[in-house]
Amino acid sequence: MKDLQDVSTLSIQPLVHAHPLRRLFRSLCQGLERARTRRLLAQLDQRDLADLGLSQADRLNELEKPIWR
Repeated sequence: MKDLQDVSTLSIQPLVHAHPLRRLFRSLCQGLERARTRRLLAQLDQRDLADLGLSQADRLNELEKPIWR
């Protein structure tokens, strides 16, 4: 157990001076991940939403967001 790393204190710092193509690629990956999770959110029924503590309005609000937000 002593070999485990405490990841709760780690934070990912954005690379301010990253290469523009790297930033573009990272943004694209983040957008695709948001789109994937929103597709999964769209498939949830009322019971699943209640388990997550979300309302139908919360779900619709998230699904209406553009990919870059």
